[in-house]
Amino acid sequence: MLPYTIGELLEVQAKSYPDHEAVVYADRNLRMSYSEFNRLSRKAARGLMKLGVQKGENVSVWSSNTPEWVVTQFATGKMGAVLVTVNTNYRTAELEYLLRQSDSTTIILMEHFKDASYIEMLYEIVPELKTSEPGKLESGRLPFLKNVIVMGDKRFPGTFSWQDILDMADDVSEDELDRRMGTLKQSEVINMQYTSGTTGFPKGVMLTHRNIVNNAYNVALAMKLTDQDRLCIPVPFFHCFGCVMGTLACATVGATMVPVQEFNPKVVLETVEKEKCTALHGVPTMFIAELNDNDFDKYNLSTLRTGIMAGSNCPIEVMKAVNEKMGATEITIAYGQTESSPVITQTRTNDPLELRVETVGKALPHVEAKIVKPGTTEEVPRGVQGELCTRGYLVMEGYYKNPDATREAIDEEGWLHTGDLAVMDENGYCRITGRLKDMIIRGGENIYPREIEEFLYTHPKVLDVQVVGIPDSVYGEEVMAWIILKEGETASASEMKEYCQGKISKYKIPRYFEFTQSYPMTASGKIQKFKLREQALEVVQELKNI
Repeated sequence: MLPYTIGELLEVQAKSYPDHEAVVYADRNLRMSYSEFNRLSRKAARGLMKLGVQKGENVSVWSSNTPEWVVTQFATGKMGAVLVTVNTNYRTAELEYLLRQSDSTTIILMEHFKDASYIEMLYEIVPELKTSEPGKLESGRLPFLKNVIVMGDKRFPGTFSWQDILDMADDVSEDELDRRMGTLKQSEVINMQYTSGTTGFPKGVMLTHRNIVNNAYNVALAMKLTDQDRLCIPVPFFHCFGCVMGTLACATVGATMVPVQEFNPKVVLETVEKEKCTALHGVPTMFIAELNDNDFDKYNLSTLRTGIMAGSNCPIEVMKAVNEKMGATEITIAYGQTESSPVITQTRTNDPLELRVETVGKALPHVEAKIVKPGTTEEVPRGVQGELCTRGYLVMEGYYKNPDATREAIDEEGWLHTGDLAVMDENGYCRITGRLKDMIIRGGENIYPREIEEFLYTHPKVLDVQVVGIPDSVYGEEVMAWIILKEGETASASEMKEYCQGKISKYKIPRYFEFTQSYPMTASGKIQKFKLREQALEVVQELKNI
């Protein structure tokens, strides 16, 4: 276990690897050594202190994977503000909810992302900003919010620029920052992530230095990441996958962070080739997009060795292709959730392929995991399905201003109940079999979508598949499969049903098949099954009306 706060960790690595590359942006030829990155993070921390940001205050960051984002992560880690990560897909109602619920005093944002103007959305929520003096915002709707900082050089009414903050650093001494850093404790909350909303309203997950520094370190060790590695990070920073398993994991071992600002399969492949990346992170849909890129065979990916595939169910065929076609023979599968900082279990680089495709690995060091009978604390025998629970340093402090939800998630003995169904074998390896809320009950039979999804992946025309349950007046629920076909393929519902006949139980064969081009997703790559269910109801209603 590492004894450092986030700020201390970077200080240690700047001394251990002063000239080693810490952060590289291949597309803008930006390169910072650990000593340079540490100096810039300290400067941003001093600027925030001059702005008046106190230890324990909440600072929101709304941006894609920019250099300013990763600097802010370590700057707030040094001066003790809590980094509140904002989903890049948020729009006005969601942003207002987060800023109000989190009591954020400061927001750092990019001007725009894709086709959305972030600054205009903020003006819509806080119209007072246009006429206020920078740093002195008085908002009726967001009474805590005082400071707005816009990345880049362009100036906007009522806001500071990023450069303004760096310039302010001159008024705060290095000694003042060191004194502030000396007051921080590992047990204090330093990061707040809002749950992705795959099952409803987002909650603010409070994570401490100890939570995320040590989870990052153990994740790095599980994939054998060292100071010789270069990790390509195309997953969003606002999610634990990006800022804990990505940037922070690199910092714990002195590896080089190679972020991709916004996911694009071509850019990822180009970055891996250009920067000779040895590791790559991604959710399954990202790896699918990379493998199916028209120019895939033109890229030299021979340096790839390890990385992590996580975030949603990892199809067996995709894992095999990443091993064989991309050459990442030591890539690992990780499983967890934001509330567990985030990784609970992970496969190891030397696990046989079948374990790395059929399980999500075993508990990380210093982590307890058990399977219980759903709705109880009673542990079930190995090989029996139940709810996966975890306990240890990785469990969140709780949900911000939501003690009831915290008590629902963490029991009196400190076990976090994940809501995920799993089976653990004799060696401690876990297989995720579904979510308690995803389970379909059809005519009294329990059906787990994961099982049907894995079967349908074996169809040669299927690129991706998601299975949901929808209400039915006869059976209670019926099964519906949403399928994305491989490029150039066509298929019908009857063809899919015929494929299932005799291979899976009759009651598991989806009654409805719908073909689609994409799934509703969170920006972190998680498929929002509750939205798929809503869409499914509309489709079925249309069929009944025909």
